[in-house]
Amino acid sequence: MDICIYLTIGVVVGLLFTFFIVQFKRKKGKLIVDNAKRNAEEIVIDAKNKAQKIIKESKHKTEIDKKAAILEAKDEWFNRKRAQENEIKDRKREIRVLEKKLNDRLSSFDKRYDELANKENRLNSIENKIKVKESELEKSKFELDAEIEKQKKRLSEISGFSQEQALNLLKTQLIEEAREYAAQDASHCIEQLKLDSNKKGAEILSTTIQRLSLDYITESTVSVVSIPSDEMKGRIIGREGRNIRTFEKASGVDLIIDDTPEAVVLSCFDPVRREIARVALEKLVADGRIHPGRIEDLIEKTTKEMEKNLVEIGEKSCMELNIKNVSPNIIKLLGRLNYRTSYGQNVLQHSKECAWISGIMAAELGLNQEIARRVAFLHDIGKAVDHEFDGSHASLGASIARKNGEKKVIVNAIQAHHEEVVAESPYAPLVQAADTISGARPGARRDVLESYMKRLDKLEEIANSLEGVYKSYAIQAGRELRIIVDPVSIDDSKSVFLASDIVKRIENEMQYPGQIRVTVIRETRHQDIAK
Repeated sequence: MDICIYLTIGVVVGLLFTFFIVQFKRKKGKLIVDNAKRNAEEIVIDAKNKAQKIIKESKHKTEIDKKAAILEAKDEWFNRKRAQENEIKDRKREIRVLEKKLNDRLSSFDKRYDELANKENRLNSIENKIKVKESELEKSKFELDAEIEKQKKRLSEISGFSQEQALNLLKTQLIEEAREYAAQDASHCIEQLKLDSNKKGAEILSTTIQRLSLDYITESTVSVVSIPSDEMKGRIIGREGRNIRTFEKASGVDLIIDDTPEAVVLSCFDPVRREIARVALEKLVADGRIHPGRIEDLIEKTTKEMEKNLVEIGEKSCMELNIKNVSPNIIKLLGRLNYRTSYGQNVLQHSKECAWISGIMAAELGLNQEIARRVAFLHDIGKAVDHEFDGSHASLGASIARKNGEKKVIVNAIQAHHEEVVAESPYAPLVQAADTISGARPGARRDVLESYMKRLDKLEEIANSLEGVYKSYAIQAGRELRIIVDPVSIDDSKSVFLASDIVKRIENEMQYPGQIRVTVIRETRHQDIAK
């Protein structure tokens, strides 16, 4: 466009000069005309040179702009190529990690498969040995039966009774005599034991309970964190939810944000993780700087602080009870019990209370108080890890105590406090009694109404399932079961066995805190009317 303008200007200027030259020629003559023509030609040449120069500069500028655009396009292409290559590298790295995990799992599965194959081979060999033994036993049994039959025939010839008659007569007499003597002896023994044990036990328990009183706390699987305003909820959630996702991933706790004013809820079955998340969230809210990097750093820092706090809690508890030489691993687990509950009762406080109760009872009975307190304090240590490993908390606690150098008497008492193994010392019954007293106190534990009603129904169901029971009533909040029997089909001696059978079934089929008293009532009434 600029070139055309310059060309047009040059042509117009040339024409004007030509016109002037013609006019000048007419007036001044040929010489002047020649000079004017020469000047006009010079002007035209100069205009052409300028036009060519302008055209050349325009072309040069166009080439520079073109090269700059090409370089910019190449830079953008290289940047995109580099970003794609980095993304491909990240994807390959993730694929390698997943591939490694898959290979590890495959190798683990192969190892387990080999172990199962070896176990199967061992079981097959054992089964073959058992079959050989069974065949030998069958042969011995056959020979023994033949000898028994031979002796029976000789006895029958000597006594004059047939085999069936002698057996029936002897069986009837023995059963009647055995049941009569057993019922009488059992009744006398039970009454005497009740008189002696109830008196002494009442003295010890009353003394223990009067000397000890602890507070109880009720906890649940959620923690509520207060925030200054509802605007803070949006900052906690973050852009597109990145803050809340980072918080839940780093802490392992569910963060629930609902319509509750000025509060958010943390939910997790692991109380230690929930406490770490609560402390970290309170620090984030107080600080105000909430972003993924800050969240991860603060949770990591709070986790380290919690590790120190667990040790401090365990050491403080041991100092309160004057228990010494406790393994650092057990001290840390004791600290975890401070954030663990059982039926709403804090497990660490329950363990400390059991230790005091057991120590007081041991002093009354003339036993070693230090061992009694140590066993009772460690009896629920398995509850610190029962959500991570299989098995009952009594077995896990015994395993922990054994691995950390506790004495055999302590390990046995821990495992026997729920009668999973036979007690080898008097300290196991002490722990059972202390555990029952601590857990059965009014207000010590909370129970769900539904499970409470199911326990009452189960008690009455067990009693009503036995022959001779007329009616049954679960009373005193399920701590006593009263049974009314038919006086015709159940006599006094059978009442003793009936109560014992019901107690065994309750112990085997139900779980309950404390003790349940079973009372069998047999009553005969005779009525007549005077007219």
